[in-house]
Amino acid sequence: MQYLVVIEQADTGFGAYVPDLPGCIAAAATREEVLELIQEAIDFHIEGLREQGAPIPAPASSAQVVQVGAA
Repeated sequence: MQYLVVIEQADTGFGAYVPDLPGCIAAAATREEVLELIQEAIDFHIEGLREQGAPIPAPASSAQVVQVGAA
């Protein structure tokens, strides 16, 4: 399965979350590190759902970059 991961840059580093897995988040100082951490978080999140007997949400989110004019 492939899940959309949203990565946001902040003043102190990077955050990432998975829209299809509520509560699945990561934060780190670098983009590379946050990508590693969110992969681990996804694996951990899905493992927890399985242990609870909960359904694994199917990937449903998508993203699109759009061009806008300068304001």
